[in-house]
Amino acid sequence: MGKANPYVHIPKESFPSWIWYAAECVGLIVIAFLSAVFITDTFEDLTTEQHNYMITGIFASFFLVWYVIIRSLILKKKILR
Repeated sequence: MGKANPYVHIPKESFPSWIWYAAECVGLIVIAFLSAVFITDTFEDLTTEQHNYMITGIFASFFLVWYVIIRSLILKKKILR
């Protein structure tokens, strides 16, 4: 009973855990970029330069809020172990 079958597939040991972090990051990038574009499109009198700065700021704020506030303080999960 103490020996395990070597031919049994155990997903936790074979599936790399970094894929979940990569999927989370890609999902956050898509959501942050689309939200930033939709938010800045609501403002009318912006030059192209101001529009780009607002997109960058909103995009960065999504990352800041998710990884610093929600992930580390609320969910209590470390970003890197």
